[in-house]
Amino acid sequence: MPDVFPFSPAGDPDGALDPAVMRAQYRTAGLLESDLAGSPYRQFARWFAEATASGLEEPNAMVVSTADRTGRPSSRTVLLKAFDERGFVFFTNYGSRKGLEIAGNPYVSLLFPWHPIARQVMVAGRAERVAPEETAAYFHSRPHGSQVGALASAQSTVVGSRAEIDAAYARLAARYPEGTEVPVPTEWGGLRVVPESVEFWQGRENRLHDRLRFVRVEGEAEGAGREWRVERLCP
Repeated sequence: MPDVFPFSPAGDPDGALDPAVMRAQYRTAGLLESDLAGSPYRQFARWFAEATASGLEEPNAMVVSTADRTGRPSSRTVLLKAFDERGFVFFTNYGSRKGLEIAGNPYVSLLFPWHPIARQVMVAGRAERVAPEETAAYFHSRPHGSQVGALASAQSTVVGSRAEIDAAYARLAARYPEGTEVPVPTEWGGLRVVPESVEFWQGRENRLHDRLRFVRVEGEAEGAGREWRVERLCP
C-alpha cells in the first residue's frame, strides 16, 4: 500500500504545515488596461524596476519550462541576464536538459514569481540562440570562478561523485588562473525567448486577481512591425 500523508502531518497537531489552509489575502492596488505601457517590454521594465526597488531578492530569477519532443515538460530556475524589444535572454550549456529540449522543441515559457509584491509575469514564446559575440561578451563579464565552473561542468550529465566535479574544476583553475582569459565553452551560450504573449498578473482581494495579457499580432502589410493586443483574463 502506498504511504498516505494526512493534511496534518505527524508532529504537527495544530495543522500549521497543512497546505490546504495556507492562504494570504492580497490587498494591493489593481492593474487596469489604462495602467499598461504601450508594449510588454516597457511594461516589464516598469515592473522589474519596481520589483528591484522593493528589495525583492533576485528579481531576475525566473522559472524556465521546456518540453521534449514527446511533450514531457521540465522546469528549473535560471537568471534573466538581458531583455529588450527582441526578447528575454538567459545563458546555459546547450547540452543541458533544457538546451537539448529547446533544440528539439523551441517553445518555452518563463515565469517571474514575485510573490512578496503579489505579482507574476508569464512569458510564452520561442527560444533562439544569441550571436556568438553576445555570448562571449557576457561570458567574459562573469566572475572568473564562474567562467571556470562553466568550462568544468557538462551540465545535466550524470557524474560519479562530487569529487569528480571538484577535481575537474581544480585542473582547469590551475590551467586558467585568475587574470588569464578562460575560453568560452563550445556548447555554452545564450538563448533569447522571443515572446508571443506576456501576461502580467496582479494579486487582488478575494482571489479576483487582475490578469492582463499582451498577445503578439504580426502586421499584415509588408515590412509592418510587431503589434500587440491586450486581453483581460478571468482570475
